[in-house]
Amino acid sequence: MAKKRSKRRTHLAGQNGPSKGNPADSSAQRTPKSMVIRIGASEVGPSVTQLVRDVRSMMEPETAVRLKERKSNRLRDYTAMAGPLGVSHLLLFSRSNTGNTNLRIALTPRGPTLHFRVEKYSLSKDVKRAMKHPKGSGTEFHNPPLLVMNNFMSTSSTDDERPAVPKHLEALTTSIFQSLFPAISPQSTPLSSIRRVLLVNRELPKQNSEGKQSSDIGAYVLNVRHYAIATKRTGLPKSIRRINAAEKLLKQGRNKQFVPNLGKLEDAADYVLDPSAAMSGFTSGSESEAETDAEVEFLETDVRKVLSRKQREALERGGKQSSELSSQLVQKRAVKLTELGPRMKLRMTKVEEGVCSGKIMWHEYLSKTKEEEKALDQIWEKRKKEKEERKRIQKENVARKREEKDGKGPVDDKDKDDDDDDEEEDWDSEDFDNEDVVDDEAMDVDGPLEVPIR
Repeated sequence: MAKKRSKRRTHLAGQNGPSKGNPADSSAQRTPKSMVIRIGASEVGPSVTQLVRDVRSMMEPETAVRLKERKSNRLRDYTAMAGPLGVSHLLLFSRSNTGNTNLRIALTPRGPTLHFRVEKYSLSKDVKRAMKHPKGSGTEFHNPPLLVMNNFMSTSSTDDERPAVPKHLEALTTSIFQSLFPAISPQSTPLSSIRRVLLVNRELPKQNSEGKQSSDIGAYVLNVRHYAIATKRTGLPKSIRRINAAEKLLKQGRNKQFVPNLGKLEDAADYVLDPSAAMSGFTSGSESEAETDAEVEFLETDVRKVLSRKQREALERGGKQSSELSSQLVQKRAVKLTELGPRMKLRMTKVEEGVCSGKIMWHEYLSKTKEEEKALDQIWEKRKKEKEERKRIQKENVARKREEKDGKGPVDDKDKDDDDDDEEEDWDSEDFDNEDVVDDEAMDVDGPLEVPIR
């Protein structure tokens, strides 16, 4: 008889959902997690499908990389699972009937939602194909990227110009993009964990030949770029840098072919000091530094840990000795950026309350008077009261039927159907009805433009 297996494995609680101390609706206290979704699944086309994959890799590690959509999935299917999974942002890609690619960035569970039209984009494979030395996939995606934003707040426009995006909406857009990734503390975040940078730059309105700004002064256009950060220590001879690189490769278990062959030299100093050694193939002919974008200086924390007691006291007192020690601790590193892709040019079309359903806060193509805005506010207030009344009636019906079931036995099939209708009544069609807003597809002018880099 086989021996009975004793269960020793532990079942830990899921790490994706919000913890007890962090409620699901507290977006400021939880780690940002996102889902990049194709609305309509494969109906968006192969190019947009690949763009979604590239955006998912850009949003790593706190994103659903292996998410598979179905044509039957609706938006409420994802919003219903956003709370249990701890998802804070939804990035929804879709394609309109006119062929335009659209992007919506929504905060869960209450919004707001930013609507963008993807005017131009280049896939990661196009970016790498255009580079001479593309960056391979490594450990860069184990940590979130460093977010750099530029020109998100515009200057005030004059009276004779078309009004730009309101200041409070610009601040809202800034806060939404900042919340896409976890905050970085300069004091506690190690520099080695910052391996990527995401640059989001807003295009300012251009001036024509007469010195006046173009008609796109009210447009809010963003350019998105994704780079990998590579650092190298400077101030050392190239021969020493080659030995350091070979030592790292040996620790990783590589073979010894990367180690310089010094068998033909009598002394190791000849390899370091003799420039004629380059003729023998030990070093390259050029001892110049590699091309870099910038050089930075920072304190080497590893050296600080092994300081003696007298050296630490000298640093605290200050003076000549402390300046000498601090100069020894300063390390220079060359920073080089390698583009990973994708590239996107986003044009914001509107901002609305709620998750893809609510009052329109701003629209690029439509403008309303104060009387029309008051009328729309009254309509939305009426819809809000009707929704609250439906929820109250729903709770009363569910409680009444439960009491009848507990007191008089099972409820008949008709009451069960009514109960199901009450539970589904929260997803009423009026919650997604935007009769007062013109469809964006009717306002689309240009078709999709996919620009591979050449």
